[in-house]
Parts: sequence; C-alpha cells; structure tokens
Amino acid sequence: MQKRHGNRRQYFDEQGITTEKFVIPYLKDIMPISKDTRILEIGCGEGGNMVPFLKMGCECVGVDLNGPQLEKAKEFFEEIVPENPAELHFSNIYDMSADDIGTFDLIIMRDVIEHIHDQETFMAYLKQFLSPEGKIFFGFPPWYMPFGGHQQICHSKFLSKLPWFHLLPAFLYRAILKAFGETEKIVSDLLEIKETGISMERFYRIVKKENYTIVKNTPYLFNPNYEIKFNLKPREQFPVLKSIPFFRNFYTTCLYCVIE
Repeated sequence: MQKRHGNRRQYFDEQGITTEKFVIPYLKDIMPISKDTRILEIGCGEGGNMVPFLKMGCECVGVDLNGPQLEKAKEFFEEIVPENPAELHFSNIYDMSADDIGTFDLIIMRDVIEHIHDQETFMAYLKQFLSPEGKIFFGFPPWYMPFGGHQQICHSKFLSKLPWFHLLPAFLYRAILKAFGETEKIVSDLLEIKETGISMERFYRIVKKENYTIVKNTPYLFNPNYEIKFNLKPREQFPVLKSIPFFRNFYTTCLYCVIE
C-alpha cells in the first residue's frame, strides 16, 4: 500500500494543494468564487479539498459516512482554519435534504462518484441541493484506466503497481488478490469498486438522462493530482485519443467535468 494512503495528514494536505492549484482555477473560468459562495462536498473525508475555499472565506459543508475521518477533519480545521471551519455531517446524503442544509452554489465530488452505487438515482437526488445557478464539479478516474480499480491501496507492492488487472473477471480478480495475501477488507473494498466504477461514456449518459448540461469537460492523460504524487505535470488528453469513445477510457487517468 502506498504510504500516502496510510498517512491521512499527507493525503489531506495533498487534496488541499491540488484543489488550490488546479480545481479552483478550473472553476474560476466558469463561475465566481468568493466569500459569498456556498459549497457542499459529498464524501469529504478529512476535508482537505475544502481548505482552500475556507481560506477564501467560503461557507463550506461536508458530508461523509466515515466518522473517524470527520473527527480528523475537525482536528485539521482547528489547526489550519480555526476562523472559518467547515460544517461537518456524519451522515448518508440520502438521509439529508435541502431543508436540512440548504442549497449550494457549488457541489464538489473529487474521487467519489466512482464509489457510489446506483449513480442515476444519486445524480437525480443532487438536484435539490443546487441553487438556481449552482454547479457540480466532478473529478474521477474512468474505470478502464490503468488504476481505475484503486488497486494502489493493495498491501502487495507488486499488485499496487500492476495496471489494468482490475478488469479481470471478479472471480479471478478475487483469487489473485487473495493469493497475494490481501486482507478480506481490501478484497471487499476493491470488489465493491469493481461494481461501482464508472466509465466516461456511462457518466455522460447519466448526465444527459438527468437533464444536466455540461459546462466544462476535460479528460486528462496525466491527472492534475499526479504533480504532487509523482512530480508529473498535468496534461490534457490528446485530441485524437479523447475523441474515440470507450478506447479513451484506457488512457485517461482523470476526468474533470462541471455540470449544471
């Protein structure tokens, strides 16, 4: 398992750096962001993505199912942004409504949509949380990309660096994971991602079906987050590759997309 997945403070800091350096400039091209901006992050974890927005004075609300991570978020916010901490909810988003937390100018989902079951229902449910001009930002790895199965969380150094083997049939995938000594928790988590992983084409179909409009859409050959992880500069997908449906998923490490 990569050290960063076990070091939650490092992961928190990396999230904040990537959001400040890449996500916020990406958004500023299409919407104003100021202290008057209300932001909801679903699947916020320790909340690193919210830090740059909190420093700008934005009102941020975070929702997550992982209680220990939210406790860490409170600690980190108290240290870094004590003057403007986020409002945090240990809850399933389906158990919340706009009556509970209001509507938002921006909803953020970085590396989250690929973990959610029944994404069509989820995308429909999100609409109630959007203000009239509200937008949703997605950043996620397409399922067919080399590490779309999140196998980098494996304890085995070999498997954590083995591309595309998550595309094997489930029974064979499980057998390989077990053969290399992965814990039942890791195996279960990876098989769940195999169920929920989403391709670019499926994502676009859901967006269209739920009557959203794509405001900005950028497939990346090199994920912007790779700059801090691997010292690789972000690079948008080559025009020829990104124009070929399905095939483009295998070589697109991240999709940034904003819808309204």
